[in-house]
Amino acid sequence: MPSVRESKGPQPNLTSIQSFLLREEAKHPHATGALTWVLSALTLSAKFIAARVRRARLEDVLGNEGSDNVQGEAQQKLDVIANETLLRCLGSRSGVAILGSEEDEEAHILSRDMTSERPYVVLFDPLDGSSNLDVNGGVGTIFSVLHHDRRAQRIEDSALQPGTKQVAAGYVLYGPSTVLVLTTGMGVHMFVLDPDVGSFLLVQENVRIPNTSKNYSLNSANLATFPEGYQKYVGWANDSGYSMRYAGAMVGDVHRTLLKGGVFLYPPTAKSPQGKLRLMYEANPMAMIIEQAGGKAYSGLERTMELVPTGLHQRTSVIVGSAAEVDHVLRFLR
Repeated sequence: MPSVRESKGPQPNLTSIQSFLLREEAKHPHATGALTWVLSALTLSAKFIAARVRRARLEDVLGNEGSDNVQGEAQQKLDVIANETLLRCLGSRSGVAILGSEEDEEAHILSRDMTSERPYVVLFDPLDGSSNLDVNGGVGTIFSVLHHDRRAQRIEDSALQPGTKQVAAGYVLYGPSTVLVLTTGMGVHMFVLDPDVGSFLLVQENVRIPNTSKNYSLNSANLATFPEGYQKYVGWANDSGYSMRYAGAMVGDVHRTLLKGGVFLYPPTAKSPQGKLRLMYEANPMAMIIEQAGGKAYSGLERTMELVPTGLHQRTSVIVGSAAEVDHVLRFLR
């Protein structure tokens, strides 16, 4: 029989996300395993949501739920399913003190004992871009993990930390394949769900965003109500041969920007003068990912992750992408 060294043909990908997380945990002698346990719950949630998204029309879970979320937006049936899935999976993990969801007005406090060994706060947008579901468009889950701040005067305020305090962030894109992109502050790593194996498998370590690319992504229907600097940038980009790409879901647009380069913008508008995207659930985690990949993330002229949050559902504008492309936008804003 041939030895292992003599085997020919492609070798199976056997690096699961669990193996990867345990490998990274082993690099830190004082790690307790709590963060690995939290991230494991997020991957389990993603697998369940991915299965429901694939079968959404077959199981008749498309369309509106018939209620609005705290943002005043019509909830899709899968918004509710994804939210409940994440709350149940994460709520069962002993390392989680607080859960915050874009769909819920108040944070979920799992323990009010400020001395308990529950070290993490997890914030998430359960199903970004859910209005795309009816047309089989891309949707995703975005998440952010923070240390539980026991110094906060109220336990609810432990979640109100700037993005620079994040210990992990990531997103899951439910598309032709289910992709999970993760950072724990030591680079950006990409995994793809193998439905036959039932696990997210590592496909690329240390993802780097191209420094420049002549692409921008934004909803140009709002162009007339953008501040002047953004309008001038779009005019310059069009005159300079840039292409516009816009999927209508932040997860899809940022994922494309991460891999292909360019810039994703969601400027202030007359309807949303502070910006529309949520700082805690969308802007901060995406900013951490892009910066860890070598890009930049700003809200107006301020670095996104340095904004001090004043509310769980605070909104902000977003400029995120290749370092050189973000600089082009900032040049026009100045």
